[in-house]
Amino acid sequence: MSKVINKNERYLNITNDIIKNIGGKENIKGVAHCATRLRIVLDDDSKINMKALDEIDMAKGVFMVGDQLQIIFGAGLVNEVYEIFAQYTNMQNMSLSDIKTESAEKQNIFQKAIKSISDVFIEIMPAILAAALLLGISGLLGQQGIFGKQSVVEMWPWLEGINRFISIVSSSVFDILPLIVVYSATRRYGGRPVLGLVIGAIMLSSKLTDAYSAAQGTITPETINVLGLKIQLVGFQGGVIIALMMGAVISYLDKFFESKVANSIKLLVSPMLTVFVSALLLFTVIGPVGRTLASLITTTLVWTTTNLGVFGYMVFAGFHQIIVITGLHHIFGAIESQLLVDTGVNFLNPIFSVAVVAKGGAVLGYLALHWNDVKAREMCIPAFTSTLFGISEPAVFGVTLRNKYPLICGCLASALAGGYIYISKLTAIGFGTTAVPGFAIVNSANNGYLNYIIAHLIALLGGLLITMIWGKMNIKVNK
Repeated sequence: MSKVINKNERYLNITNDIIKNIGGKENIKGVAHCATRLRIVLDDDSKINMKALDEIDMAKGVFMVGDQLQIIFGAGLVNEVYEIFAQYTNMQNMSLSDIKTESAEKQNIFQKAIKSISDVFIEIMPAILAAALLLGISGLLGQQGIFGKQSVVEMWPWLEGINRFISIVSSSVFDILPLIVVYSATRRYGGRPVLGLVIGAIMLSSKLTDAYSAAQGTITPETINVLGLKIQLVGFQGGVIIALMMGAVISYLDKFFESKVANSIKLLVSPMLTVFVSALLLFTVIGPVGRTLASLITTTLVWTTTNLGVFGYMVFAGFHQIIVITGLHHIFGAIESQLLVDTGVNFLNPIFSVAVVAKGGAVLGYLALHWNDVKAREMCIPAFTSTLFGISEPAVFGVTLRNKYPLICGCLASALAGGYIYISKLTAIGFGTTAVPGFAIVNSANNGYLNYIIAHLIALLGGLLITMIWGKMNIKVNK
């Protein structure tokens, strides 16, 4: 019992220290938490004492994202700290979406755009991860050369039916990805999600010519005349960018017609107008623009990898964690999904993965140099553990960015691993998961599983060794 009391007292002391250094209870607009961080939105950010917050007991880092104050405590611990903090500030019933809303009020247009795209994919990420992991399991079972000359299914034929079933389940989610995206986007932008589902169903309708068949020229799509407009009846399979854009359009039209149509006929007329006008814009404006934009994104990425080669991979890998600090990495979900649709593979995922693990290596290097520092151990061990599961924020904001040189060393190590990814032609067949869990979505082509392990060992050991060498050189210079 004493342990519980002591633990709660410690969290209460942490709470009081935080409140004292953010301008008091009255300055707090909202509080919530994610997997590793306590998130606080304040009325006046100028009252924050960042230096004092950086020394808070058990905290592994503190930083601002937009107008959110985020204090890293780590997985599990943040839940316990939040319970005491929320109870003490009387904000127990706030959700993460509530605090995001509070924060969004203070963001500029660019920050809001980045955040909104991130929110769309966070909402559907469980489905994407489930499909990607199942797809990876199917690959492990069916690929020859991983566990011997024969695949697992060939060695144990009774697994063939299970593998086939897993393949159907996993591929089905990606088949309806535009529908899932337009549903989530409509919900995120304030429209009625069911209307997003309707437009998503129209995008994938079997009455339209399949988009892939039309692109290959195997089928000539029908063209009809609607109100003087020529509409080509081609589906939008793989139209993730189009689905994102349509979510915003549906939401705007839904709110517009709800405000303009008379109450007596609103229930019947407003949804009808929203669906019809949205569908018309889908085929005449949003579809063509979205296809062009998606093609431009994919073409640019493919051009980069083709023309810049190993240098392009190394630069991308080296700067990835810098991009994480800015928050721009949240848009990559849309890019990766479109890349998968257009090319069948995702070369970005392994790059992101080694960048995270390289930061873990840099954390280990810093820990080795400062093992006798209790605070360093408290901070580095959980930060490193998080990187193994693809979570880099505790490492970046708690260790590498704070101490500067480990950040640079981690970037150098990830650049080296990025070069190996190019040489080995390593790709993924999904997105959304990295590091150890990312092994499940590795593309088995070109000895993918082995190269995945080698690339991450380069990142981990490179981050460790470069950080230790740099750190020891700095110590000698300072002496």
